[in-house]
Amino acid sequence: GRRRLPDGDEPSPGPAVASPQRKGQWRGEEYVVDLHQKVKIECVVADTPTEDVVEAIKEGAYTGEKGDGKIFVLPVSDAVQIRTGETGTDAV
Repeated sequence: GRRRLPDGDEPSPGPAVASPQRKGQWRGEEYVVDLHQKVKIECVVADTPTEDVVEAIKEGAYTGEKGDGKIFVLPVSDAVQIRTGETGTDAV
């Protein structure tokens, strides 16, 4: 089946995290910058068509807001599982 990313209404496995803030001072004036939380998704697939994976990520990550993100599709020439030494698709 097709997997999806959780939306904001579902319970998270980890503790709730507030958006980080950076405080600073410039020319004697203090300021606070509210930063947005970001999520980085990386996946390597061998048996699933790239278009299906891209579509699933787009559907799961879409909010309609600025900053929904970008998807980069890159070839992977090899993979190595450090612990076992497996390579290629066995390492994935």
